[in-house]
Order: sequence, then structure tokens, then C-alpha cells
Amino acid sequence: MTGRSYKSLRYVLPGIGALLAGMVGAAAYTAHYLSGRQRRIANDYTFSPWEVQVEYEPISFVTEDGVTIRGWWFARPETSRVIIGCTGHRGTKTDLLGIGSGLWRAGNNVLLFDYRGCGESDHALQSLAHHERRDARAAIDYAQQRIDGAEIGLLGYSMGAAVAIQVAADDPSIRVVVADSSFATMRDVVAAGIRRRRLPTRPVLDLTDALTRLRYGYRFQAVRPLDVVGKIAPRPLLIIHGAADAITPVIHARQLYEAAGEPKELWILEDTPHCGGYFVDRPLYVRRVAEFFARAFEAVE
Repeated sequence: MTGRSYKSLRYVLPGIGALLAGMVGAAAYTAHYLSGRQRRIANDYTFSPWEVQVEYEPISFVTEDGVTIRGWWFARPETSRVIIGCTGHRGTKTDLLGIGSGLWRAGNNVLLFDYRGCGESDHALQSLAHHERRDARAAIDYAQQRIDGAEIGLLGYSMGAAVAIQVAADDPSIRVVVADSSFATMRDVVAAGIRRRRLPTRPVLDLTDALTRLRYGYRFQAVRPLDVVGKIAPRPLLIIHGAADAITPVIHARQLYEAAGEPKELWILEDTPHCGGYFVDRPLYVRRVAEFFARAFEAVE
């Protein structure tokens, strides 16, 4: 090697090292954002069912791995129908007060809850729609124990929609699913986020996957609603998505719909961002979702 080559390496190697360090740092940040424990600050100044004039009962239940989950129960003693709301990533049950109260007024029992590590629930290892499946299953168990012969529907948003699809695919007792803004696969939605930040997609994605396995106990491959959505049939499925969703591109909804069995419906809202359907037209959204649940429950009676 010539002296000129050595001099070139002196300039190139630090640049390569900086690039690698940057990619590792980006992957570590992404893995922590997806699954790392969040710092929670006690906040009594938040909304409750009182603001939407719903009578409610604070409830708690324990997951199969011993985590206490806390939520609200909106009671309709005259029916056995229960709709369980699953929030998005790092969300809290207050996020679903609008649609939850609307579905309660439509005549359903409604259960809203905080995932592990969120809201009022206990700290525990978090994830993107992997560990949270245990929380949703515990909510289902609670509803079934509370109401003999409970007819259960799941309503999920973003990560919660992915949770709802995966849980319903494995649990035939779930009668109906509404999935708003779900991703088809974890790998693809994380890749979309990396591309938005103009980072080298493949290396950062692979590094994030490896770090997620090492630090949080699961791989991207473990979260693929696309692979299981077909198992929901013949139970009704409504997929909702905003055409202007920059977080989970609308192609995810089309992929899920294509893979799902009948009966299924796809509702794409034009010029609508991630999880924005409710806010575009609240009365229309509540009416359409409530009517879908009503038809689905009646179809299986």
C-alpha cells in the first residue's frame, strides 16, 4: 500500500466509524422508543368519563405474567355485548373517551384500559404489539368473568389495532373486530419511520431488530398481523385507515384487507392522517362503527 493510500485511510476510516456509530445510535434510539420504559409523571389534571357524562367503574385485572392492568368499565346491564378498546402505542384510556362513550350510548358495555407501563397500569416490559397482547387477553378474561356469555368485540387504534387483530385471530370467542390504522407488519412500519428520518433503512432496521431482541425480548418477526388476519373469518372485520397516514402508510390497510377473509369491509378516509378518522366527522364515525358492531353481533346471535 502506498503512502498516499495510508493518508486516504486516515481520512476515510474516521468517517466510516462515525457513520457506524450514528447508525447504532439511531437503532438504539428507535428500539428504546418502540419498547423502552417511559418516564411517567403523576397527573391528576386529565380527563375522565365524567367529562363525557358516562357512569363508570374503575376496574383492575391481572395478566398471565402478573401485571396489574387498570381501566374503566362503562356498564349496560341490559346487554351481554362488550366492546373492548385498545389504544395506540404509549396511549392511555383517556384517548378513547370519545368513541368509548359513543359506543356506550349505542347500547354496549365498554371496557377501556391502560397497557402495561402506560397510564395507571403497572410498570412492565413494553413493546410494539407483542407484550401488550397479554393485556388485551386479560381484558377479555375480565369481561367474560364479569358477564356470563359475554359477546365481545375488539376496537383498536394503530398498535392497538394490530393487537386486536392478533388476539382475535387466536381467540374464537371474539365476535367482531374493528381495526383503525393498523400496520400489516412491524418490520414494514418501523422501516417507514426510518425512511421518514432519511436514515439508511436496511442497516438501521436490522440493528434495531437485533437490539429489540436483546433488550426487550422479541423480534420484529413476532408481530405480523398480516400473517394471521385471515384467521378472523368468518367473523366480521372492519378495517379503517386514513389515505394521508404518514406513520402507517395506507398500503398496510390494503394488504390486511386483501389477506382477510369474508365478511370484511374497508373504509379509507381521504385526506386523513394517522388515527384521524374519528376527528374528521365524529357523528359519522361513531355511527358507522356502532352500526358495524350492531350488525356483527346480530349476525352471530
